[in-house]
Amino acid sequence: MIQIIRKSQPTPGDVHVDRPLTNISIAFLQAQSNFVADQVFPLISVDKQSDKYFTFDRGMFNRDQMEKRAPGAESAGVGYTVSTDSYLADVWALHHDIPDQRRSNADQPLQPDREAVELLMHQALVRREAEWVSSFFTTGIWANDVTPGTLWSAVNSTPVEDIELGKVVMGESTGFEPNTLVIGRHVWKILRNHPEIVDRIKYGQTGPGPAVVSLQAVAAILELDRILVSRSIRNTAIEGATNAHSYIAGKNALLAYVPSSPGIMTPAAGYTFGWTGYAGAGPAGQRISRFRMEHLKSDRVEAEMAFDQKKVSADLGYFFSAVVA
Repeated sequence: MIQIIRKSQPTPGDVHVDRPLTNISIAFLQAQSNFVADQVFPLISVDKQSDKYFTFDRGMFNRDQMEKRAPGAESAGVGYTVSTDSYLADVWALHHDIPDQRRSNADQPLQPDREAVELLMHQALVRREAEWVSSFFTTGIWANDVTPGTLWSAVNSTPVEDIELGKVVMGESTGFEPNTLVIGRHVWKILRNHPEIVDRIKYGQTGPGPAVVSLQAVAAILELDRILVSRSIRNTAIEGATNAHSYIAGKNALLAYVPSSPGIMTPAAGYTFGWTGYAGAGPAGQRISRFRMEHLKSDRVEAEMAFDQKKVSADLGYFFSAVVA
């Protein structure tokens, strides 16, 4: 028997030392489209942190007071009242320090400054969305607050009729029918698979391809301009604990009238006032600063966002609470 003697060969570890790839890194940054707060409450850029705006009593405009005019007589007179409301853009802030030692020792493709900005602004979006959901995507806020008699997750439920009733109630009360439906991701999962929705799309299809239950298709069925699905998530666990992620918006739905753009004498369910007059702030009141913390031998990156999410008209919101199981 011939014995083959193998000479020692370098191992993979001898010829290659693992190091970070310079053309890839992984970060779970949510898409900005996941956040809907500034779409439901359109953004108004303001110069001052706080101020007032005028409001009109819609009842004054909707009365029927025109009268026949006799020859030589004066016309009937009418008036209207104007009042004011106010906003206050609170400043939210968060910082991240970049120690000199970490900056000097960082491998490519790490970019400490860019990563700090992404981290801080991402958390700013999470905070703004959470503020909107806790303040306006809940009970006790809007003129109409309902829970469906049958949850939309039940096969025999009637979400199309429930939403149509909400449109009629708001339209009769205000003269404006809602044009936007805001829902959480759990609710969209149910709606897009609901027999009422699927059947209308399936039997209305003319092309050879499969019926697609898209947001646009469902909005068309409901005669709405758009459906906004809040897909943003938040980790409620403290640092060091096991992550606890969940959708911020929960299992509710809101019908709202949202103008295409803010304007004078333009009604809306609500507006977001972004304080752009805060030195260096962007259109949403966002501001990034970097400055030296010499006693820490670090550079500090600080993010601020100054805004006030303001309900303008309770009558222009119709809220459904806990619509799915």
